[in-house]
Amino acid sequence: MVERLVPDELWDLFQRVVPPAPSRPQGDGRRRYGDREVLAAIVFVATSGCTWRQLPPSFGPSGPTAHRRFTEFEQGPGVGEIPPPVLDGLGALGGLDWSRCAIDSVNMRAMKKGELTGPNPVDRGKYGSKIHLITERSGLPISVGISGANLHDSQALIPLVCGIPPIRSRRGPRRRRPAKLHADKGYDYNHLRRWLALRGITHRIARKGVESSQRLGRHRWTVERTMAWLAGCRRLHRRHERKSEHFLAFASIACTLICYRRLKTTPGAVEAAP
Repeated sequence: MVERLVPDELWDLFQRVVPPAPSRPQGDGRRRYGDREVLAAIVFVATSGCTWRQLPPSFGPSGPTAHRRFTEFEQGPGVGEIPPPVLDGLGALGGLDWSRCAIDSVNMRAMKKGELTGPNPVDRGKYGSKIHLITERSGLPISVGISGANLHDSQALIPLVCGIPPIRSRRGPRRRRPAKLHADKGYDYNHLRRWLALRGITHRIARKGVESSQRLGRHRWTVERTMAWLAGCRRLHRRHERKSEHFLAFASIACTLICYRRLKTTPGAVEAAP
């Protein structure tokens, strides 16, 4: 089960960002479960949608232990980010197309309220959260963030673009700015257009009352498909975490698995990652 959920190639990438185990000054004690076993348990919870206490005993660590270690992982550097080795492996072999990127968001209900939640205007005011996403041309996520459901999409564009990490390229220096950014009418504001233009990013934002809705999705459908891919992690169907860091960590795990599936189909990509 552990090898199936966390193959050798995925583990080689993850162990580069897993924080080191804390020191135990008391000396002897109960054996600490391996990081790979715990990571497999976390991936199982993310993909199956089960609670921590429903974790099968075949993984080794119990549900509370896996949750405690999950808290340790998400407190490490780069929490909520797609692990750089995954994106660098894709970028080094030209697996990322920066010519067109797209931005969008998806709502889900927050069952326990908590941080970064708010009344959802499209769900009868029920408390919920949003996942904001930027994808490259083929639909691979390169930046992810969360917010309350009552936050307007336009307010997430600048933080999300700034959150794109510097990614290796096949040739030349690392890159973190797309050539074009496509967005729907929710981002139709002049100050966003000016902000993108100052950074050399060509904006393709739909204009309210001007452009027909029949042709608005010619380049943005990829990000909507990626939102559907996120549903493969059933833990994201509803938000059950009170802490925003935990929910963001699950969103980043889902994005990482999407990128890894593309990475493992590219021969030599894992070896190319630094």
